[in-house]
Amino acid sequence: MSTTSRREHGDDFVPTEEIIRRRGAKPLRSADELAREDAFSSDEEYENFLRDLYASRRRS
Repeated sequence: MSTTSRREHGDDFVPTEEIIRRRGAKPLRSADELAREDAFSSDEEYENFLRDLYASRRRS
């Protein structure tokens, strides 16, 4: 678990490891697991993702 104190983040701070445990997330076995047809719930969400991706590349 994280060694960061709650005083640094406030009382509602939850360490990343705890969030992962609560959600039951498991490590990927293969990058193929990321390939899904329903990765974005709408065309608008997909377009926003691409817009943000391209903007971040231009900043670098």
